[in-house]
Amino acid sequence: MLPSRTNLSTGLPGLDKVLKGLLAGDNVVWQLDSIDDYQAFVEPFVQTAVAQERTVIYFRFAKHQPLVADGLGAQICELHPEAGFETFISEVRHTIRAAGRGAYYVFDCLSDLAVDWYSDQMLGNFFMLTCPYLFDMETIAYFGLLRNNHSSHATEAISNTTQLLLDVLRSEGRLYVHPLKVQHRYSPTMHMVHIWEDDEFTPVTQSATISHVMTGMEWLQLDSMSFQLGVWNRAFLQALEIMNPVHGESCDLVQANELQGRLLRMAVSRDERMLELIRKYLSLGEVLDVGKRMIGTGLIGGKTVGMLLARAILKHSDERWEQLLEPHDSFYIGSDVFYTYLVRNGIWWVREGQRDPENYLDDASMARQRMLTGTFPESLVKQFEQMLDYFGQSPYIVRSSSLLEDAYGNAFAGKYDSVFCVNQGPRQQRLDDFLAAVRTIYASSMSDKALTYRAQRGLLDRDEQMALLVQRVSGDRYGELFYPQIAGVGLSYNPYVWSSYIDPQAGVLRLVFGLGTRAVDRSDDDYTRVVALNAAERRPESDFDEVRQYSQRRVDVLDVEANHHASYDLAEVVQASGGLPLELLMSRDQERERRAAQRGMKVDFPWVLTFERLFKETNYVDDMRRMLQTLQEAYEYPVEVEFTTNFLADGSYKVNLLQCRPLQVKGGGPVSDPPTGLDPAQTVLEAHGAVIGQSRVTSVDRIIYVSPSVYGQLPIPDRYEIARLIGRLCHLKEPGEPRKVLLMGPGRWGTTTPSLGVPVSFSDISTVSFLCEIVAMREDLVPDMSLGTHFFNELIEMDILYMALFPTRAGNYLNRTLLERLPSRLSSMVPEAVKWPEAVRVIEAADLPHGRALHLNANAPQQRVVCYLEP
Repeated sequence: MLPSRTNLSTGLPGLDKVLKGLLAGDNVVWQLDSIDDYQAFVEPFVQTAVAQERTVIYFRFAKHQPLVADGLGAQICELHPEAGFETFISEVRHTIRAAGRGAYYVFDCLSDLAVDWYSDQMLGNFFMLTCPYLFDMETIAYFGLLRNNHSSHATEAISNTTQLLLDVLRSEGRLYVHPLKVQHRYSPTMHMVHIWEDDEFTPVTQSATISHVMTGMEWLQLDSMSFQLGVWNRAFLQALEIMNPVHGESCDLVQANELQGRLLRMAVSRDERMLELIRKYLSLGEVLDVGKRMIGTGLIGGKTVGMLLARAILKHSDERWEQLLEPHDSFYIGSDVFYTYLVRNGIWWVREGQRDPENYLDDASMARQRMLTGTFPESLVKQFEQMLDYFGQSPYIVRSSSLLEDAYGNAFAGKYDSVFCVNQGPRQQRLDDFLAAVRTIYASSMSDKALTYRAQRGLLDRDEQMALLVQRVSGDRYGELFYPQIAGVGLSYNPYVWSSYIDPQAGVLRLVFGLGTRAVDRSDDDYTRVVALNAAERRPESDFDEVRQYSQRRVDVLDVEANHHASYDLAEVVQASGGLPLELLMSRDQERERRAAQRGMKVDFPWVLTFERLFKETNYVDDMRRMLQTLQEAYEYPVEVEFTTNFLADGSYKVNLLQCRPLQVKGGGPVSDPPTGLDPAQTVLEAHGAVIGQSRVTSVDRIIYVSPSVYGQLPIPDRYEIARLIGRLCHLKEPGEPRKVLLMGPGRWGTTTPSLGVPVSFSDISTVSFLCEIVAMREDLVPDMSLGTHFFNELIEMDILYMALFPTRAGNYLNRTLLERLPSRLSSMVPEAVKWPEAVRVIEAADLPHGRALHLNANAPQQRVVCYLEP
């Protein structure tokens, strides 16, 4: 049903005749060459509305002269588009809602928004979100738009959404109006050019006059390249012209610097702290290279910035890195594509609701489902196809690169998905696989863990757009498998000092053979190689039997034949691969071979992954230490990197730097020793040998203890129930200051395999202050030092002290008797948990006899933690 006709007017009776009047809900877009021409239509519109005692609101946000004077009777609403798209549109929507139905609106020239947001696509998104809401509120709204200043990203979105689109032309001092779109109205002359004379708008019928007027306007197809480029690409084109001056003239440095600053804010970052670094190391030419490999518009996101910046820092520091770094040929899908996807698939207003800290998870599941089935504009799909043609059938990975990701203070480690694409099969299948990967990552932006992370860190009201980084997978093909020879993470500060020989400032590596997923994801039943860069030969293990036991046994690869990411036994992968530098990466298990020979047997696979000769016979350790220190000095902050390494036929190697971000971990300072002569009966625990986090001497308010002996006897369904119970205990809403909680339990916290630990998610236990893994599930299962994993990043971001306790090792002690004797509050905190009094105990320091306090003394350099009752 159409809105009813009323005395709604443009303020120009002659124009009302041409348009058959205005209807409630009309949005009127004026395409023009001059703000003065827009104002000629705004003034009579506002004056008439005020005279009719209608509410008139003027949205003031542009840099041009005001369209509505203060004394005219309109309400003036000042907006600040530089605060970000989400904030801007929220304020507009709030104002419209507060004004109610039937109000009149004047918006400043929309073209200024494209300048502030550096994006035609975002201008189109704004209009597509605002116009329908105004229509539903039965308003009349005026919008100005500079002609030929925008690409189809803006013009198509606006023309398809608005009810009226009018071209305003000026020729020889006269104004003409050409209605291009008038919805729900028609007349035989409505879409002709009309001349404005006195109070009348008269159709121009003479061909000579029409042609004279129309040729005075820049016809789009005469300058189609300029039209298609719009605000975004014209800025890059202008910079390219400066970089390549005509006739050999020297580059205008002042203009180049100004353009570089503009392009950086358009495409790279708007974070002032990062911009300071970026300006120092990224040249105008390198910024232009970003534009050449970009799909869509907007920012490239934190992960991409970190990768590009780190590479630039290294090359700036030493020309040797030009040869040592593996070249990258990544593509960047701009953050505006994400917002466009939300808008065009009807998901935007769900996201808008997620700014509310009380209800941010409402409808998130529904939104994720829509995101997994949404569609992309055809023009965008064509660009995706061109990118895939570039990659051919080489594997690539689509990685999240959100605006807040990998920034100072917010790593978002593991919160958003990344998807490997083996890139096999017919072209359409490969395109479908890519589109599915993009949808998966977009949907992960609305996962419970991502939204909860943002809520915990007060980021729900921040613009968090999802850009994407599409990287060629580093490595080589070995038969039907594809993988890098070495992958890992590096930390410029080593928080795990297991020996007095270890220098924390030298940094540490966590290395794996194969894809780096095994290095950044905490493997449940496998191990990695942790390397202190000032003492690479020193290991936490005491002998080769332990080295063998705690070495990597499985490898993550891309299975080309099966067209998916897979995990296989190390021996199986190595035996199927030719051309590997085995002697550098692995050590022969001579003891095992000797024992087999004594029995007249042969060992099929006598290799143990140790990387020993890599450290001893190459410059690898020195190169990686230099890389980390160079980046730390530039960032003026500890850093964490992801990388791969591959050896070439001539014996040299290439390092592919995939990611770099500030590392939030802090070194623990000196602490006093615990009291001497502690009574073992009053000591809760003592742990030596696996401590990560800041040193501290502090009190403990509560212990949540999962009994290893009881938990180990439970069937699998009950173990999941225990995990849910732990999550509830850790998130009880209680009055007063947050409790300092020590969480203790068997095996690995956060495992996906209940036989190896308690299968909680990190968000379940994110409120605890101290986390203890009791090595009691299996004799061969010890804590794998999780440096550089998503689990580790969450621990250090939340400042959770981690410790592993080995009850049977010297220097370790667990007072089970005390923990089982002290009163438990489990049943009063969670009454329905009465069936688990022996499995889970909740001990309050306030319940200790004689009002004694519970203390914890953690010394990270000495790798020691003691928790005890106050003497």
